[in-house]
Amino acid sequence: MNDAITQRYPLFSAAEFRRRALNQNGGPVDHAWRDHGDHILNPDIVAEVETFKLRDAAVLVPVVDDGEEAHVIFTKRTATLRKHSGQIAFPGGSIDPADISPEMAAIRETEEEIGLAGSFVETVGRLPNYLASTGFRITPVLGVISPGFALTLNPTEVDDVFEVPLSFLMDPANHTRDRRVIDGIDRHFYRVPYETRMIWGITAGIVRTLYERLYA
Repeated sequence: MNDAITQRYPLFSAAEFRRRALNQNGGPVDHAWRDHGDHILNPDIVAEVETFKLRDAAVLVPVVDDGEEAHVIFTKRTATLRKHSGQIAFPGGSIDPADISPEMAAIRETEEEIGLAGSFVETVGRLPNYLASTGFRITPVLGVISPGFALTLNPTEVDDVFEVPLSFLMDPANHTRDRRVIDGIDRHFYRVPYETRMIWGITAGIVRTLYERLYA
């Protein structure tokens, strides 16, 4: 993508995000998941996770159309959830048998978790899958959110919701590489500190992939 030639909108607007989502770098998403984010940092772990029987899940990456400076919605999961409790996440969850696509699952789960009505969501693409060692194959669905929405949090799943400027997330200077020994395994991951919050793990890996696919 030659930005000097093809950029038509303010760089971090929802309109430019939409254009880039529809014209991604890095080849088809179905074959690119090994080549992005923290999957590159943990090839041995990824190879092991590939052998798992994975459950399919989807998350929505909700980019709010705020004019020239778009923002991205994140949630903080409640401490009582069995998986990824207390962590910052994108809204989403398991793909149910009734869901005809990851897009449908991501929108349904987002409405259940934070009350964002599907009528405000325009899906504009996907990122490569994220294979989580907790047993999920996660499809990140990219969405542009029209203004005027209202949110109602599901207290059994979400403690809080907040927005981060897209420009902040797409600045690689804000992506910190870190490592931690978990269950005796040396894991490498990204952290994206924002104000008093810490985005890390799966969510930061998806943010990094978003940067690599659309803005690097």
